[in-house]
Amino acid sequence: MTDTKITDTSPRKGIYLLPNLLTTGGLFAGFFAIVSSMNGRFEAAAVAIFIAMIFDGLDGRVARLTNTQSEFGAQYDSMSDMLSFGVAPALVAYNWGLADLGKFGWLAAFIFVACAALRLARFNANLSVTDGRFFQGLASPAAAAIIAGMVWTGSIYEINGDKIGYLVGLLTIVTGLLMVSNFRYHSFKDVNWRDRVSFLAILCVVLVFVVIAARPAEMLFGIFFIYACSGPVTTIRSVRKLKLEHVVGDTNDADFADELQERNDAVKVDEPDNEPRP
Repeated sequence: MTDTKITDTSPRKGIYLLPNLLTTGGLFAGFFAIVSSMNGRFEAAAVAIFIAMIFDGLDGRVARLTNTQSEFGAQYDSMSDMLSFGVAPALVAYNWGLADLGKFGWLAAFIFVACAALRLARFNANLSVTDGRFFQGLASPAAAAIIAGMVWTGSIYEINGDKIGYLVGLLTIVTGLLMVSNFRYHSFKDVNWRDRVSFLAILCVVLVFVVIAARPAEMLFGIFFIYACSGPVTTIRSVRKLKLEHVVGDTNDADFADELQERNDAVKVDEPDNEPRP
């Protein structure tokens, strides 16, 4: 008899310091963004949201590298994301360009918050059944980056947000709705970061960092805006005929049956015929 070693990959109980410390850093950055926007420091508020994104990207990876995943950490991370990428961007946008629009202004901010909450809840509920290569709907950090990049760029060019309030409100609403859409966004989780690359690839990475460092506000806003537009393009290209369930609907409706059927047919063709031959 041979012993079989079973590895349990499910989140464990307990509280671990390092990943939750990073999550707390993101939570602090989100709260700082809210306070800064209330005091009229919109550039600092926008930068704080991007800093929260860095912390959000680190906590999960550190937890996996150090084998310190826990159910508490997962729930704490969701609460932090709700503040940093839901409440904070909405209030920053509201204080910058929506406050003077009355009901339309605070409703636009609320739509963004509600969509962020729905996006996070759907992501947590479908975590084990979704295609890891794609996000279903625009991820909340990317949506927050669009709002933060808009405010940061406007602050640098000394644009009065109140004068373009309706444009700010429209972008806030559309960004929020993209979060709860069924558009497919590349997650880049299938990229092999440990693979060898050429010297030219490293040189391109350096140039990208230089360009972003030279004009961070405009470049970050442009990158995430293009990423937000990539979802509809990716979805349209991946289906034979665009249907309503490809845009919005229940999670079970967003299976992209055409593509899945083609993939299943390809698997059947590749499978060897194991039936006995006469």
